[in-house]
Amino acid sequence: MIINFALSKTEFYGKLSNINCIRSTKLNKFIGLSIFKWIVKNTFFKFFNPKLQLKNKATTKELIDLRQEMTFAEISHFIGFFFVMFFATLKVLRAEFIFSAWIVFMNVLMNLYPSLLQQENKRRIDHFLQRIPLKIIKKSL
Repeated sequence: MIINFALSKTEFYGKLSNINCIRSTKLNKFIGLSIFKWIVKNTFFKFFNPKLQLKNKATTKELIDLRQEMTFAEISHFIGFFFVMFFATLKVLRAEFIFSAWIVFMNVLMNLYPSLLQQENKRRIDHFLQRIPLKIIKKSL
């Protein structure tokens, strides 16, 4: 999170906020992202980041703020994913294959899938915001 906070102050962060690893909804379903989404919405995981929830109908400003929070969470998970993958690679180099496989599996579930879910949700917000006239968006800010 510290790395993400430092990155958020740079111009590069704007480019990171629009990354889409998997744009295909079919591929997202194939890898089980819809199942992961159901798990996050219907289990104790929904309490992990309450900033990423809407209670009722959202205003345009609330959607824009939510998208920014999602971007921060997404990039934090990606940073965590690559950080843990570095250690998994070290374990492979030490011939600790079972432990490395376990690290990679948990890393995919706890860092990669949340990032992909944030990307999907951001695409949904972007699609909704594109349908709203620009003058309404500027007025709500």
